[in-house]
Amino acid sequence: MDPLELLLAERACERLITDFVHRLDLGEPAGVAGLFTEDGVWEWPPPGDGRRVAGRQALGEYFASRPADRLSRRFMSNVLVTVTGPDTATAVSYFATYRVDGHDGGTVPAGPPVQIGTYEDSFRRADSRWLLDHRVLRLPFGGPTPRAEKAS
Repeated sequence: MDPLELLLAERACERLITDFVHRLDLGEPAGVAGLFTEDGVWEWPPPGDGRRVAGRQALGEYFASRPADRLSRRFMSNVLVTVTGPDTATAVSYFATYRVDGHDGGTVPAGPPVQIGTYEDSFRRADSRWLLDHRVLRLPFGGPTPRAEKAS
């Protein structure tokens, strides 16, 4: 690949990483599935809970099942994309998730993140569009999602 093609591939993959969290956090969770290949996979292997969701339709159903009253924001950093071929790439990125359930509007008191981990991604270009092919969530720091406190 020439340097410009390499840069464009890296940027397209970085954009997918960011688009994933924006859709999930800003109200379009079912749309996350459209960022995956038709046979895409999202998994949380042990020591996580062993979840594995395969296929774009199943991914759409999985992400659409997110609680409607969940408020979340994920912060992404240390994104490192490695282009492995003309139509393939991998990436590792760090994330921190702030999240509460039971949100009914307004500001929530700040607390610590409920998750800090890494995404390990593989990407594939299909029909000249880069897509997530496989995402593995590794979670060395995690805890339960708190409930939002009701205003008194």
